[in-house]
Amino acid sequence: MQTLSDAFGRAATDLRVSLTDRCNLRCSYCMPAEGLEWLPDDSVLTDDELVRLISIATGMLGVNEVRFTGGEPLVRRGLVDIVRRTAALDPRPEISVTTNALGLARNAKALAEAGLDRVNVSLDTIRAETFAEITRRDRMQDVVAGLAAAHEAGLGPVKINAVLLRGVNDDQAPELLRWAIEHDYHLRFIEQMPLDAQHGWRRDTMITADEILAALEAEFALTPAQEPRGSAPAELFTVDGGPATVGVIASVTRPFCGDCDRVRLTADGQVRNCLFAREESDLRTALRAGASDLELAQRWVSAVAGKLPGHGINDPSFLQPTRPMSAIGG
Repeated sequence: MQTLSDAFGRAATDLRVSLTDRCNLRCSYCMPAEGLEWLPDDSVLTDDELVRLISIATGMLGVNEVRFTGGEPLVRRGLVDIVRRTAALDPRPEISVTTNALGLARNAKALAEAGLDRVNVSLDTIRAETFAEITRRDRMQDVVAGLAAAHEAGLGPVKINAVLLRGVNDDQAPELLRWAIEHDYHLRFIEQMPLDAQHGWRRDTMITADEILAALEAEFALTPAQEPRGSAPAELFTVDGGPATVGVIASVTRPFCGDCDRVRLTADGQVRNCLFAREESDLRTALRAGASDLELAQRWVSAVAGKLPGHGINDPSFLQPTRPMSAIGG
């Protein structure tokens, strides 16, 4: 067994697998209203190719968590079978999905039966009009139904990821937290990151972690959680004495790169050793040329070995990745 280690003593044990770059929402902080030019079908890894690479990661490289992302992973045909095959691997990884929850109401039970452990759902507001403004789609009730179906199917803890946008929903943090607690969902606020397709991110318009916490503390008593954070991206706080918690993922203002344990595989078979990497390592070409599992594993090890110490967002020379979040996968 090798590990996906870098020169700074970190080992990647959490694999984020993008299943597609396609999405059925058009969130303003992610992509333009008209969408993007999608990856050609023949460049996207097949189900068999995906499962083979995941089996190498879990069986040979020490990965113990697999999260399926997109784009929107629920639009990937064969998702349930991919989950089932991943759950059958030995050793079996923890399996989760990050989704916008459109269609989750139809699929939650089947995904749970296939072996999915939990879901993370992107939801920035519980006001239908604000949801439509942000996503450019009037589908909030479908998301709410998907969350309920995931909870009923036992895909817990059901987590919600929320981004606050200045002048759009930055006044809604307390009501979103109150709603999440009422429904037994675990809410995490995420600082908006420079990963939009339009390259329109600006530091001076981003809602910071300090602003998020100030908005919440106007209505709740927050106390830093006692449990160690480890490599988790969210700083956790107990709400009004607990047991409910809320998290803040301050990727920009309080980076946690020193504890990062993640590696990413794009839908077209490229390894990204950092969410903000400007370079990728190609596994697809070698895989399709007949490379052995050991050869693919060695390529993966080399890809992670060159990981930089941090994402560099706060460096004046920082350049946003060429690919947007929808094509990288969270």
